[in-house]
Amino acid sequence: MTRGPSHHGYGDPAGGYAPVTGEPDAPGVGAVLGWLDGKPLPRAELDRRLAALRTGPRSTALPAPGTAEDRQLTRWVAQVVLTEELCAAEAAARGLAADGAPPVRLDQRAAVELGSIAAAAYEGSAAVRAVYGAVTADVTVSPAEVAAYRESTARPPAGPVWRLRTPDGEFDAEPGTLPADLAGALGSAVPGQTVTAGPWTATLLARREPAPDPGPGSPGPEGALLDAARRLAFVRWLDHARAHRLRLVPGLEHPGDPAQPDNHHRH
Repeated sequence: MTRGPSHHGYGDPAGGYAPVTGEPDAPGVGAVLGWLDGKPLPRAELDRRLAALRTGPRSTALPAPGTAEDRQLTRWVAQVVLTEELCAAEAAARGLAADGAPPVRLDQRAAVELGSIAAAAYEGSAAVRAVYGAVTADVTVSPAEVAAYRESTARPPAGPVWRLRTPDGEFDAEPGTLPADLAGALGSAVPGQTVTAGPWTATLLARREPAPDPGPGSPGPEGALLDAARRLAFVRWLDHARAHRLRLVPGLEHPGDPAQPDNHHRH
């Protein structure tokens, strides 16, 4: 596990799967992390990870044992482990190769879009990444979606920027933001020249022309849009799988579940 819970909300919606107090022929609740497809999952891995956190280099940043925040941390780690177990079972059912791959690191945007729990599971578990690839393999982005994105993010062409020095200091300015008389005088100046126009005096230090239009052959937004669409598809698949295949025990509810007693989201 590489990511930790955020201070507010723990990064993911509550997910919709309810806690239970026991299952037929299951071990005692205290020894169980939860039930996956009706089968009990031992709590041992959760306890191992919590112990590693509490004896690790960042232990001083963890909440005090026994506090509400400490119980929320336990819930968050439990959800990461449950997500990994769910995806390990799914990978096995699909015959996906999910062994031996080292951990990865998501960029900030991907981690936010997945949510902190799914992001931590994705980073640490090859099975989660294998299932992610399988369930999002058919996701596409249509030309209409690409066109809509281009239209919504279009900006006017950039103009030149001048680096100026005035009695108030140095700064960058676009010609259109300057008084017209001063802009006119600077327009014919060479770098290093000082001009005066009415009450204004400025030295032109440098001109920076706008970057050229990348043109039709340059990389477009398709790749980033597809990545975002795949993450959304995976989160939806994961939420559905959690709701239908996982059962929780009291005390290990999702940290964002409004029904559990330590969910006290405040500003």
